[in-house]
Amino acid sequence: MFKTGDLAVYPAQGVGKIEAVESKKIGGSRQDFYIMRILDNDMKIMIPVGNAESVGLRPLIAPGEIPNVYDILRSREISVSSATWNRRYREYMEKIKTGSVFELAEVLRDLSVLKGEKELSFGERKMLDTARGLLVKELSIIQDISEESVLEEIDEILHLADPEAA
Repeated sequence: MFKTGDLAVYPAQGVGKIEAVESKKIGGSRQDFYIMRILDNDMKIMIPVGNAESVGLRPLIAPGEIPNVYDILRSREISVSSATWNRRYREYMEKIKTGSVFELAEVLRDLSVLKGEKELSFGERKMLDTARGLLVKELSIIQDISEESVLEEIDEILHLADPEAA
C-alpha cells in the first residue's frame, strides 16, 4: 500500500513519512513493518504492514476533498451533545482515532462551537488544540501552503460558523 518516501496519516499522531519498509523476525515468524516518522514531533513508529488499515493508516486526502472538509467546518448541523464533558471527550477521542479527516473536522467544529457557549474542560481544550493541529498540518501539506495560512482560513470559517463570536 505505501512505499518509502510516501506521506501518510497515522490517527491521533498526524502526518508522517514512510522512511522504510523493513522485515523483522518476531516470535519465530517474519513480519513486514512500515517505519514512519511523524513530521510534527520526529517520533518514529513501526506499523505492521498487515495491520496498517486496521490501525487507520491512510494516505493524505485528495486535494479535491478539501472543500468537503471546509463544508463540515462551516456546517451548522453540529452534534454537540449535552452529555458530561468526559462522555463528550470519549466520543471525540473515538472520532480522532478513526483517522478520518472528516471526523477530525467535526471534532474541531463541535469543540469550537462549544467553546463559544461555555468553558471547555482542560481535556477538551487540549483535544481542540490537537484536532486543529492535525487538520492544519494535513491541509497545509496537501495544498503546499503555510500552516499559518491554513490556520487563518480555518479560524475565519469557525468564526463565521459561530454568530456569537462576531
